[in-house]
Amino acid sequence: MPRNTFEAVRAEALFASTVQSSDQPTDVEVRGAVAATLRKLGIRGCAAAVAGEYGEHPDTACARMMWALTTVRATYPVQVVRPELALAG
Repeated sequence: MPRNTFEAVRAEALFASTVQSSDQPTDVEVRGAVAATLRKLGIRGCAAAVAGEYGEHPDTACARMMWALTTVRATYPVQVVRPELALAG
């Protein structure tokens, strides 16, 4: 399950992109694919592409989404800001 909306949108965009898990994309390639797919399809278009794949290929869609989510988490790590440090600036 995605930790936040940004993570979910990025995972859907990567899922909808032409990048394959077998490509073993670098962080730069993942970021480029996410950005290009969001520009091309938009947020709703990515979500529609994901839904379509789950409808047409449920046997492979789950594995692709797990790969997309894992890859997005590795490419866009969440930075935790401790409240006491945020106030110290």
